[in-house]
Amino acid sequence: MCVCAACCCCQPSDEPLVKPVVSVYPAASRAHLEGKSYLLCLASGMFPPLVHISWQRQKEDGGLEDVGEGEQLELRESGRSASIRLLDRDAFYTQKYLCSVKHEGGPVEAHSLQEVSPRNPMFQHRVKMLCLLYTVLIVKSLVYCCGLSLLMMLRNQGPSTT
Repeated sequence: MCVCAACCCCQPSDEPLVKPVVSVYPAASRAHLEGKSYLLCLASGMFPPLVHISWQRQKEDGGLEDVGEGEQLELRESGRSASIRLLDRDAFYTQKYLCSVKHEGGPVEAHSLQEVSPRNPMFQHRVKMLCLLYTVLIVKSLVYCCGLSLLMMLRNQGPSTT
């Protein structure tokens, strides 16, 4: 079975099929500051060296969905293939990604899902602090209104005759 449909170079060989070893790593870059993140998927140690690398994202219900087309760079050299995927990080949720590699020896997936954390933890902290601030302001307004209503009721009753 040939992995690449357009390839006519798949010839039977005397060497046995060797499945790739697949690893996923976060890749450091300046894009991290812009709300983006890179993941690196490395497939190595396989024979024949032709593989197809794809990415999937774990949904909230635990299922997987294809990430689809996007900014992705594939690198190949003897015995190794790598895919670097550019991801937009969600503002609030941690997302998990899985690297899948199709090879003549059968499909192989990275054993551990790689988590991509939200854009900026300080952003989440600020949102929580703003919610707390607005809650305190609303409670303060309610206490003020209740106090004024109570004073108005006491004023309208007039002087007490004891």
